[in-house]
Amino acid sequence: MDQPGVVSEGISQMELSQQSLISGLPDDIALFCLARVPRKYHTLLKCVSKRWRDLVCSEEWQSYRQKHKLDETWIYALCRDKLDRLCCYVLDPNSSRKSWKLVHGLPPRVLKRKGMGFEVLGNKVYLLGGCGWCEDATGEVYCYDVSLNAWSEASPLSTARCYFACEVLDGKIYSIGGLGSNSSDPNSWDIYDPCTNSWRFHSDPSIVPEIEDSVVMDGKIYIRCGTSALTSHVYAVFYEPSSGTWQHADADMVGGRRGPAVAVDGTLYVLDQSSGTRLMIWQKESREWIPVGRLSSLVTRAPCQLVAIGKKFYVVGKGLSSHV
Repeated sequence: MDQPGVVSEGISQMELSQQSLISGLPDDIALFCLARVPRKYHTLLKCVSKRWRDLVCSEEWQSYRQKHKLDETWIYALCRDKLDRLCCYVLDPNSSRKSWKLVHGLPPRVLKRKGMGFEVLGNKVYLLGGCGWCEDATGEVYCYDVSLNAWSEASPLSTARCYFACEVLDGKIYSIGGLGSNSSDPNSWDIYDPCTNSWRFHSDPSIVPEIEDSVVMDGKIYIRCGTSALTSHVYAVFYEPSSGTWQHADADMVGGRRGPAVAVDGTLYVLDQSSGTRLMIWQKESREWIPVGRLSSLVTRAPCQLVAIGKKFYVVGKGLSSHV
């Protein structure tokens, strides 16, 4: 009569062991250990057990690594192949090999689209809007979950947009201006809040549909439009989140910008590709653009883009040639 009780106790202990992340360790200690495993091995961690897979894919995992400064930033690039189809690549900047890897499973509907927004928020990559030869501007949004290694359709933009400015500020995505906006109110922008998984529509007469480039600096979003064909005047405004308003930007600062820009520690850098590839820096004190140096075409081939990680920025050029 005692034997069933022994068996029952054994099953209980087995279940308890299976529920633990690491047998013999409290879960908080196990998380302390596992969270320090480099990101490049997270795919292997997910193969160990269902419990480990669920942990690596959880918000708890992301929050813990971020809180303890263990999170690692990778670079994502949206490119076109020889058939003019979209493709996405990722680079681990800390890897000694510095090799780009293809991100599979890009939604078929976006492969021929142009003028799309492309942003990273948390552990998700977003593809927004866009248009095609036989397709008007769309408000569709697709999301790539880095933890799950899978694409899915996300909450759509409030209005269809193509060739628009797209930036991340204070944990939210801003989609600004662009062609194909609502004809009754083209001077608009959308704000995506990941906490509510929803977009909020805003309008302001300072926003114009045709935007050349944008950059985030000092907690503000700067957008720059083209130079008028009749004058040398450059139209640019910046968004002040504290008041939720757009204001005219420094004419001297925006007038010298000719190419992709990035801000590092409050300093603005621009990659001028009008004649070769020249790096420029904006000097706030003297209010002028100063050349820093030129990049060899043997290292990075134009056209290029800039991306900042901490106190460094990377130049990514044609053929995914890259330089830091």
